[in-house]
Order: sequence, then structure tokens, then C-alpha cells
Amino acid sequence: MRFGSSLFTAIGDELDGLRRGLTDLATGMVRDRTRLAITGLRRSGKTVLTTCLAHHLLEPSGLPFLSVVAENRLDATRLVPLRDLPPFPLEEAVAGLARETPIWPQPTDRLSGLAIEMLYRTGHRLGRLIDPTRRHFIEIVDYPGEWLLDLPLLEHDFRTFSAHALALAERPIRQPAAAAWQELLKEVDPQAPGDPALEARLAEAYRTYLRACQEELGLSFIQPGRFVDRSKIADEELISFCPLPLPASPLPHDSIGARFERRFERYRDELVKPFYRDNFSRFDRQIVLVDLLTALNRGPDHFEDVQESLATVVRSFRYGSGSILTNWLTPKIDRLVFAATKADHIAPSQHAAMKQLLEIMIAPSSRHTRFAGAPHEVLAVAALRSTDVVRTELHGQVLSCLKGRLVETGQETVLFPGELPPDLPEPHDWTSGRFRFRDFAPRRLPRGRNGAASHIRLDQLLEAAVGDRLT
Repeated sequence: MRFGSSLFTAIGDELDGLRRGLTDLATGMVRDRTRLAITGLRRSGKTVLTTCLAHHLLEPSGLPFLSVVAENRLDATRLVPLRDLPPFPLEEAVAGLARETPIWPQPTDRLSGLAIEMLYRTGHRLGRLIDPTRRHFIEIVDYPGEWLLDLPLLEHDFRTFSAHALALAERPIRQPAAAAWQELLKEVDPQAPGDPALEARLAEAYRTYLRACQEELGLSFIQPGRFVDRSKIADEELISFCPLPLPASPLPHDSIGARFERRFERYRDELVKPFYRDNFSRFDRQIVLVDLLTALNRGPDHFEDVQESLATVVRSFRYGSGSILTNWLTPKIDRLVFAATKADHIAPSQHAAMKQLLEIMIAPSSRHTRFAGAPHEVLAVAALRSTDVVRTELHGQVLSCLKGRLVETGQETVLFPGELPPDLPEPHDWTSGRFRFRDFAPRRLPRGRNGAASHIRLDQLLEAAVGDRLT
């Protein structure tokens, strides 16, 4: 039965995609465009990257390694609305970063989007004879990072969701936060008649546990994501359930277990599925952001949690290559870039190790995408530099240090940032206090021709993700 349900769901999703593609073709809405998925867990830098990508595309002199800019083929760019979505607050975010004392954009709490229209000249000799000037639209959707971990729920029913969530709560790092909810579960018989008061207590205890995992423990794997995000849900019943230890036998129709099962299915079908269908199923390129430094700072359990979260999320996307027509009708991601953020928080000499460590960390994810036929690249990037590199001498040795304004003190500081291992950390790395990477406040976002100095490899990131679409 589980196999049949998944099969019919997959067929239904394909038919939905075909119907949307045919509608676009019939109404003339298919454009030369790239739907770019900027995928990142909570606080991975997704909103900052979206802001800086859009800003530099609108002022492209700061992108010297984007081929269409380097070859002087880009004639004009402009911001255009992305249909069916509220506008991404680009002007507000850029204004905050351009202040005398810059501030990071507010964390995303709703769905929004933007598109950059690019007018450029083709670099192909034959293309110049046929159609010398072309237009391309780069479309980006922004969303709360908490929603990302909901996508795997599309492949679960209540029974499999409960089994996984209960096992997760038994992990040593999570168990203290889960203790109160687990104690309450001991009083519950999933086959007993529904009890609204008990059900409300169970749901609130589970939400409290998830909030503790996110806010106090700093973990990423939080399901369901909308249980902890900042958006409001009109129908409270959709978040009024929790995982239960279920018997093998069927649940009575009016039992607590059956009532929670129906709410889980409504959450999955009414919130998660439309979000995936209308947005994520339509992407054809992907950037996956990873805050590697924070994962190292927080220890081995957090590092493993981020790795598991990434692998789970990546498996929720459709990858593969196809013809132009099939990609219009049923889009699949045919190229992706894994990007380690905060490259400005370490010395440039450590960027190679950062890239190598990320390659090892995302091996389970990249293995899945390679089998599907989607090549990938790995980069160390910073959407906006927060530091300058300075060299100092200590005991006759020249060290690459960083100068920047620390978030925790607000003071300008020069410090040695530490070094990254080129391989997975050994047990003594975690216990020696080796990983103490600091957070820096943003530098002011510059305007005009000095934009290239304000980021690290943002242009290479764009070239890897969409450069071939602008030839």
C-alpha cells in the first residue's frame, strides 16, 4: 500500500507539471529563463545571498568572473516582478547593508520572489547572425528556512513520520529537550478515544521540544518546520498533532492516533504539497548553502545534524537532464553548486581546506545528484565581505589575520581566525577547542565599480549556476 501511494503521488505530480508546462506554452508565458533555487537551512545566509546576487546583477561591474560581464556582452539589467508571489524586499535589504553602520537583512518569514531581466549579446558567431540580442530572466524564490525540512514529509505517512521523529528524540543531544514531551507520551494510548485537552497538551509539548532543539541547541533537523517558524497559520488544527508510538493494528476512527494522523495528512497535503508543487518542483538550477563554520563551532552532533539535513533535503528535489521541451513541461534541476558560506571569516589560505571539507560533508547528497545526471561544483563564498585580511608577525612567523567588527562586542578587532581540517575532524579536534570561529558584522555594501571587492566568488557562483545560459 505504501508503494502504491507513493507511485500514484509521483504520477500525480508529473501530471501537474505537464499541465502547468502546457499551460505556459499555450499562453505564451514560457520565456528564456532560469529558475534558480537558493537552498539553505535556517541561518545559512540565503536572504543575504539573494540580496547580494540581485544587487550585483543590477550593478554588474562587480562580477568580473561572470563571462557575460567579462566579455562585455551584457547591455542592461532590470528588476521585474515574479508573477504569483509577493516581491522580495530587495530595496529594504540593500538599504540596510548600505547604511553607515550596516545591518543584516531580517530573517525571512514569508514566501517572496524576484526576477532579474538581462539584455545581452550572444557570444556565438552563428547566434549573432540569427538573434544578436537576447533576453534572459533569472528567477529566485525566497522562503523561511524552516519550511525546507518539510519537503521530505511528502514521502512519509503518519506512521513513518512518527517512527523517525521518535528515534530522533532519543539521540543524546536531543533527549533532555524531549524529556517533558516523552513523559507525557507515556500517559497516552493512541487507540484511546480523542481527548481535545490531552491532544493540545501533546502538541504544545512537542512544539516546545522542537523550539528548544532550534533555539537552544542550534539543531537544523526540525520537523514539521512550520511548528517553529514565525509565520501564522490560520487553521491551528494543522499544527495540533505530534508523533506517537503507534501499534501495528489499525487505529479506531475516533482515537487520538487517528485524529493526529488526519491532521498530519492535512498538514502535508494542504501546506507542504502546494509549496513544493508551486515553487520547488519548477526549479532547473540550484545553489545549496552550507554554514560549515557554525556546524564546526557547535560540535560533532551539530555537524552530523547539518549533514543529515542536507542529504534529506537534496533527496526532495528532482534532478536530471532533458531536452528544452521536456524541461519546460516537467522541469528538473540539471546543475547545482554547493557553497560554503562565510569564506570571509577565515584566511584565504584556508579556502581550499574549506572547499575540500565541504566536498566530504556533502558526499551523500552529491552522490544522489550525480546518479540523477546533475553535475555539481563546490565553492567557498561570501556574499558580502565582513572582514579585511591583514598580515601580522608572531615569533618570526607571518600569520594571515582578519580585521572586522565582532557581532558580540561591536568592536573592530584583529584576530587569527584559526584553521580548518582538510578532512573530517578527528575526535581530538572536537575536544581541543580548535573550532572557535567568530561572527563578524557586515561591511558596508559598496556601489559602483568597487563592487568586486565586496564579496568572495559571488561571480564564480553565478557563472557555475547560470553562466552557460548566457552564452
